[in-house]
Amino acid sequence: MEGGDVLDMMIQGCPVYYEINRCSNDAAPVVLLLHGWGCDSTIFSCVAGSLGESATVMTLDFPGHGKSGEPPVPWGVQEYADMLKELLEQNQLLGVNVIAHSFGGRVGIMLASKYPNFVHKLLITGGAGIHAPVSARQCKRAKRFKIYNQFFNRLKTIRPLSPKVEKWQEMLRNRYGSPDYIRLNEMMRRTFVKVISEDLLPLLGEIKAPTLLLWGSADTETPLWMGEQMERNIPDAGLVVFEGKGHFAFLEEWQRFALIAKKFIMEEHAG
Repeated sequence: MEGGDVLDMMIQGCPVYYEINRCSNDAAPVVLLLHGWGCDSTIFSCVAGSLGESATVMTLDFPGHGKSGEPPVPWGVQEYADMLKELLEQNQLLGVNVIAHSFGGRVGIMLASKYPNFVHKLLITGGAGIHAPVSARQCKRAKRFKIYNQFFNRLKTIRPLSPKVEKWQEMLRNRYGSPDYIRLNEMMRRTFVKVISEDLLPLLGEIKAPTLLLWGSADTETPLWMGEQMERNIPDAGLVVFEGKGHFAFLEEWQRFALIAKKFIMEEHAG
């Protein structure tokens, strides 16, 4: 692997930080690594180093993460995929091999289904994007939060009360919000809500790229049944399970993960 290019590009009003580590072999495949929510590209450091022996490796920090800027308006999965498509176009990269974790899986699904020419093969590990059934208790909790939050928004229009209401809303978010939601600023909270509200199940059947799904059997963030449902709905998909591993199975056994990823991506390049 040759030296890497560290770059920033303004895309859709947002500065995007990315790196390309080029393989000395011009015919080597290109691998694009997509990290999960709340992480950045460094989470793939070990995997990227291993893959870089035989592939050109591209990593990026999604807008709102790492060294990239925040989206100028709340983005959904489509906007993240559009950003990625433009980034690949600007770098003249077509038909890349995508390895995606968690939220990165959402973007990978959107990219592969909407812009199939850009994705040669797709590997998703602990991928998000399928909605779990919502219990009656969860519905009531969400409804309560919405009612309280709407009330506080009306109170904020009374200028003398505004500072106090901001504190009350923060307490409300801390009580009802997930840890990912709580630590975000207002723009990224709206982005987060928009992202997790999207159910990508209808897009799975549109994925044309050969797809490998790698899941930890003990994943509590994106349970194994999600990987199994993706396998059933993606036309050309296979599922590998790391027994006893969690949501970050690709880190818990990164060497094994890298070997599987190499075999999947490099099959047609062997010999």
